[in-house]
Amino acid sequence: MPLASIPSPSEGVWYLGIIPIRAYALCIVLGVVVAVWLSERRWRARGGQKGTIVDIAVPAVIFGLIGGRLYHVITDWQTYFGSRAIKEPYQALFIWEGGLGIWGAIALGGLGVWLAVRRRGISFSAMADTVAPGIAFAQGIGRWGNWFNQELYGSPTTLPWGLEIDAAHGGEPGVLYHPTFLYESIWDVALGFALIFAGRRFALHHGRLFALYVAGYTLGRFWIEGLRIDPVGGVDHAVTFLGLRINQWTSIVLFVGALVYFWATRNKQGVEVVVPPSATEADPAHPADQADADSPDAITEDGDPATGDPVAAEAAERSDDAGDATGEDGSKATADTAVETGAEIGAEESGTRGDDTPGAGEVEGSGTEDGRSDDAPGSPESAVPSEASEVSDADTSDPSDTNTATADRGEADRAEAEPADRPEAVSKGKNSR
Repeated sequence: MPLASIPSPSEGVWYLGIIPIRAYALCIVLGVVVAVWLSERRWRARGGQKGTIVDIAVPAVIFGLIGGRLYHVITDWQTYFGSRAIKEPYQALFIWEGGLGIWGAIALGGLGVWLAVRRRGISFSAMADTVAPGIAFAQGIGRWGNWFNQELYGSPTTLPWGLEIDAAHGGEPGVLYHPTFLYESIWDVALGFALIFAGRRFALHHGRLFALYVAGYTLGRFWIEGLRIDPVGGVDHAVTFLGLRINQWTSIVLFVGALVYFWATRNKQGVEVVVPPSATEADPAHPADQADADSPDAITEDGDPATGDPVAAEAAERSDDAGDATGEDGSKATADTAVETGAEIGAEESGTRGDDTPGAGEVEGSGTEDGRSDDAPGSPESAVPSEASEVSDADTSDPSDTNTATADRGEADRAEAEPADRPEAVSKGKNSR
């Protein structure tokens, strides 16, 4: 008589009124919830959009359930079809009775994920690496549904953690069996943590982390499958080939394939798209190359910053005109003219110029001793004594004449010219506004 054992649940279905609540389904749903939650966190940490995993999980779960059931029915077809069938053909649709092949679930579920990410324009390999640990955890949780259904158990054992199985499910009184569901559950959970660690430690991308998941899972599944005695592929016995069960051969093929892919992509480089291109487009009300009008980074149609200051805007407009203006000697006005013009406009708006100071229209044009004016009368540049025009005249006039003309200028002229010569005049005009 064993000293200890793991009892099996007496029932795996509870009723809420007339609604059946099946433990097997609850375990599957709980596993999916954990996988989605974890994968969502991992996807956002990778730079993906919030809600992407939730959206992709819908087709993935639907395709996965169909694929898992198809694999089970195909490999156990004699259970539902043929002269030795122990169940009716329509019972192949009773997914709640158990029977989901993980190989079919991953294969067809992967197809659902591929269709979803292809439509969104994101990388399938990046998505596969993201969800790999979550899938392992989901399998570990889902395996407990087999415990409630008293299935997926191994050969007899005398170990203290042996599993009790009812006679209705193929067990014998007083005999304990290897709880292979528990072995696989522990293996899957440990694999999930190992994948998280490996992903952070070695930065595995381009589907390599998912390949590591496949290799790790199939390695554990191979030896766990060897402990099972429940029939797979037959009615009263498991179908074997060269002494190995069907699922063991499947594990070998996938294990080798995963290692080949892992090695072949060891030097693969490149950027994996985690944000769909459509998400990078700006709001239609704010095109990518246009900001708000009151934004300091806003750009006008002319390509100039829009500061929102009418004084600076007018100064900038006049500076453009000054940049295009050409003197009689063929030389263009310099940028200093625009600065002086802006300074004068700021002084006019702020009212800092005294009453006895001539206005912009009263200032006489600054010329050389012979009376020649650099700018045409009435032009904006002629209203302000320009340092550029003085320099131009100094270059073309006799040095002695220039010194004489400068000495004859009165203190009032210099007082008027000084605010335009100093950059502080611009800031004073803006601050006073």
